[in-house]
Amino acid sequence: MIQFLTTIPIPYKIDCDEEDCGKGLAFAPVIGLLLGGMLTAFFFILKLFFSLGVISAFMLVIYILLTGGLHLDGLGDTFDGLFSNRPKERMLEIMRDSRIGTNALLGVVCIILLDYSLLNALPEAFFPRVILLFPVAGRVGTLIGAGLSVYAREGEGLGKSFVHYCTIKEVFIGILIYFPFFFLVLGIDGLLVAFLTLLTALIIVKFFSRKVNGVTGDILGAVCELNQTVFLIIICLYFRLIYGTTMG
Repeated sequence: MIQFLTTIPIPYKIDCDEEDCGKGLAFAPVIGLLLGGMLTAFFFILKLFFSLGVISAFMLVIYILLTGGLHLDGLGDTFDGLFSNRPKERMLEIMRDSRIGTNALLGVVCIILLDYSLLNALPEAFFPRVILLFPVAGRVGTLIGAGLSVYAREGEGLGKSFVHYCTIKEVFIGILIYFPFFFLVLGIDGLLVAFLTLLTALIIVKFFSRKVNGVTGDILGAVCELNQTVFLIIICLYFRLIYGTTMG
C-alpha cells in the first residue's frame, strides 16, 4: 500500500497480486496517518522560518509530492467525465483520456484553493493535529468507495482489483483502525468528527456512483481528495460552533 499510494521509496520487491491490493485497502487509514505524520514533521521544521500562510502552501506542495498527485489526477479525470453531461459509456471514455479538460482544471484548482484557505484559517496551536488527520480522512473515503460499491467499467481497469477484492470485512477493519486515530488526536470530539467524515465519504461515493452505476479508480481518488476538504470544513465549523473561535 505504501508503494502504490505514495512516492515514499521502498526498494523492495513484493510478490503482490490483485487480491492483496484490494484487501490491503483495509490499511488505507494507516497510510494516511503515515503521510500525516510526515506532514506534521515538516510543519514543525517550517514553523521556525515561515508564517502559517506560507506553511499551509508548503503542506499542500509536500502532500502532492508524497502522493505523486495520484488522487488529484483521479479528481480531475472524474470531474472531466462525470460533469460532461454525456451518456455513461462516454463519461467513462472521457475519464480514461489522459488529456486534461476544463472541468478537471477547475475542480483541481478549486480543491487546492479550498484546502489552502481552510488550513490557513486554523489556529496555529491546533494545526499539527489537523494536518496529521487530513490524509487519514481522505483515505478512509477511498476505502468506503471501494468496499461499498461495484466496479463501473466492463473489462479491466486500475481500480478493478481494489473494488473487487475490498469487501465489507476490509471496510470494518479500516474503520476499527480509523476511529482510534481520531480519538487519540482529538479526544472524544474526534469520534464525532470521524463519524461525520465517514458519512460524507459515503455521500460522495453514492453521488458519483449514481452517474456511472459504480466507481472507478479515478472516482476513488476523487473521493479521497474531496473527503479531505470536507474534513477541513468540518474542523473549521467545529471551532466556530463549539468553541466560538473566529477563524481566519
